[in-house]
Amino acid sequence: MTFKNKVIYQIYPKSYLDTTGSGVGDLQGIIQKLDYLAELGIDMIWLNPIYPSPQKDNGYDISDYVAINPDFGTMADFERLIAEAKKRGIDLMLDMVLNHVSTEHAWFQKALAGDAYYQDFFILRDTPTDWVSKFGGNAWAPFGDTGKYYLHLFDVTQADLNWRNENVRYEMYKVVNFWREKGVHGFRFDVINLIGKDEMLKDNPENEGKAEYTDRPLTHDYLQALNQASFGKDSDSVTVGEMSSTTIENCLLYSRPERHELAMTFNFHHLKVDYIDGQKWTKTDFDFAELKRLFHTWGEKMSDGGGWNALFWNNHDQPRAINRFIDHKNFRIKGATMLAASIHLSRGTPYIYMGEEIGMVDPDFTSMADYVDVESVNAYQMLLDNGLTPEAAFEIIQTKSRDNSRTPMQWDATANAGFSTAKPWLRAGNHAEITVAADKDGEIFKFYQKLIQLRKTDSLISDGTYKAAYQDSEQIYAFIRELDGRKLLVLNNFSNQPAGFELLPEFETAEVLVNNYADITAGQLQPYQSLALVIGQSHV
Repeated sequence: MTFKNKVIYQIYPKSYLDTTGSGVGDLQGIIQKLDYLAELGIDMIWLNPIYPSPQKDNGYDISDYVAINPDFGTMADFERLIAEAKKRGIDLMLDMVLNHVSTEHAWFQKALAGDAYYQDFFILRDTPTDWVSKFGGNAWAPFGDTGKYYLHLFDVTQADLNWRNENVRYEMYKVVNFWREKGVHGFRFDVINLIGKDEMLKDNPENEGKAEYTDRPLTHDYLQALNQASFGKDSDSVTVGEMSSTTIENCLLYSRPERHELAMTFNFHHLKVDYIDGQKWTKTDFDFAELKRLFHTWGEKMSDGGGWNALFWNNHDQPRAINRFIDHKNFRIKGATMLAASIHLSRGTPYIYMGEEIGMVDPDFTSMADYVDVESVNAYQMLLDNGLTPEAAFEIIQTKSRDNSRTPMQWDATANAGFSTAKPWLRAGNHAEITVAADKDGEIFKFYQKLIQLRKTDSLISDGTYKAAYQDSEQIYAFIRELDGRKLLVLNNFSNQPAGFELLPEFETAEVLVNNYADITAGQLQPYQSLALVIGQSHV
């Protein structure tokens, strides 16, 4: 399996490096930093959407699937990026947003103009259901002056595509194949478990209607067909599906190799453990017991069932994990390395989000004027409408906004963190002490390098099974990996206090594989300590 020993690095292109003075990151900026990424040791770069787009949802509203947004550069720039990355042993993963298109896409515009062929590309109904858009409000909008409504599970400018129409499916195959021919071997499919909608769409007031369009059986048929018609023809393809509100049972189906759907799946349940009653726009401490339960349940069931997880703490849609799960003001470095070990030593393919490898934290924004994300702006108004004071509403936005992870990459302590000579599209985080220049030779970066190399060189980490350990501990998240008679015990202290534990007898003669502290105290983990112990003869 080509993906099991790989580590994937996510770049949000708008925020990585601006080489033109536009305030927006670009492809040339990524090319300039390929040596940095090669030094880190990653195998593949996942780029958020780089296609033409009105940018109502930061590029996830695509107006042309087979072109490059001029803000990022040209197709020649992209082709050079592919070539230069390959020289360094790095492949590219592109974001495929195949559930919906921008209402500015030619297909939607032709449909609006009365073209019946293209009208069937969309989900049109005379009567809307009661489904709620993921960005708030009803999920249906008037389709011109026709008296019909079109479905938009996301922003009103993002019209859901009708995958029941075989012409839509053929167009999607053509999109993936276009980029394959450019030399792209990785594909991340955005909210792909929403494409298999039923023919009859029904009201469902529970959970905002999600059950009516999420993980429907047809989705598996569509993914198998997409696999066969495109990326499945490449033995070295790496695919991951972003699965919204999904289940383990479905993720096993999506990712088991013999089913020929996808290589692995993203799920987000572990990043909802600091929600009150499942609601994102709330503020509370994270529930460690629930976090641990989710990791163990998904880890064991995907292991036992032959599925494969994409492992991650951060992405472009999430606030920084170090703010959510770590006492970062006192233990930023130890916390960052512990979080890294807790997934890089687990079963699945790890993803690093840009800046994670230097311990970047959420920005210190001081007013709503600093935020540009449509979801955050809408949420702030919703919180005010629900009776919160502006201060209380702003505190929640500070905690949960997607812009927290979208701030410019912090290269150095110069103006705009070395990202741009111009005013950035989104203000930099103002953490001058947390930069690549300050940390590339420091503890966090070197720790990531070691974890990445271990996955490449030790099959116990890349291929071993997963079993929960120390489940009764109120501070420690631990698991055991096993392969060919070797075992790895990984202990992670999620607390800012020391955590006691009784070492399992079989590990009393174990060797230390990973430790983010200089020393070991018998029977005790230091705050945010990560300790990995291995027994058995290596077969590498």
